[in-house]
Amino acid sequence: MIPFPEGISPDIFTISLGSFRFTLYWYALAYVVGILAWWRIAAIALGKNAFWPDNIPPMQVAKLEDLVTYLVLGIIIGGRLGYVIFYKPAYFLNNSIEIMFVWQGGMSFHGGLFGVAVAGFLFFQRNSIAIRSGADLLALGSPVGLFLGRIANFVNDELWGRTTDVPWGFIVTSPEASRVCEELIKPCVRHPSQIYEAILEGLILFLIMLYLAFRKKALQFPGRLAGVFFIGYGSARCFVELFRQPDAQFQSLNNPLGFFIQMGEFGLTMGQILSIPMIIIGFILYFTSGRRKAV
Repeated sequence: MIPFPEGISPDIFTISLGSFRFTLYWYALAYVVGILAWWRIAAIALGKNAFWPDNIPPMQVAKLEDLVTYLVLGIIIGGRLGYVIFYKPAYFLNNSIEIMFVWQGGMSFHGGLFGVAVAGFLFFQRNSIAIRSGADLLALGSPVGLFLGRIANFVNDELWGRTTDVPWGFIVTSPEASRVCEELIKPCVRHPSQIYEAILEGLILFLIMLYLAFRKKALQFPGRLAGVFFIGYGSARCFVELFRQPDAQFQSLNNPLGFFIQMGEFGLTMGQILSIPMIIIGFILYFTSGRRKAV
């Protein structure tokens, strides 16, 4: 068993000047660095004419700045509304003002993905950019942000996996993380599901995307890279959900594993339900990307 590292906290530093107080959190830094990393990767890809259909990139590098503005809004609005709708609709129905309290936490990847898709679609339509090639561009560097976000989840001591006795399990001590261990044998040991996700949907998926884009020239087949991203993330998330601590709002005495759809001892979590359509869409994109003409 591995003790959770001491001395790390969700915040990096705090600056206080009179009544003014600013705190930089690891999670916020993960968002910023992830977006900047995507920006740099996208710029490199757009600078390689030979990577794209007919040797013509779908957009100019100079337009990335405007695209990033759209994407940031999509991530924040979509991520927050996804969390509200998918995970705590009843709570926010009675506390609607708190929907705007993003700094209190509560973001959904699937909601953020939908927000990015809508923002990207609007930007591409407005600027006459091929939708499928634009989607490939969005997908290319996205695993970097996922990797950093999951590492931030680990640092924040949140989104832990289920209790376990595997040698690489982490001993958790925070009240929230050890909540379900109160009546179990101490210490409370959990799967580091954040690390599982960081490796699968972050590091491994990113390496696959880079290989396909820069070695196999997958960008010449509009929609193929986006399809791989959807398949890769959806599959990784469905797998890791087998080890993640269930969402408390879905748990009950008859449903201890927190399935959103329960069939006897088996079922599907909310994360799996939202990821299965991603896998289906991914296969459709992949198998319809055989032509080099951008659409």
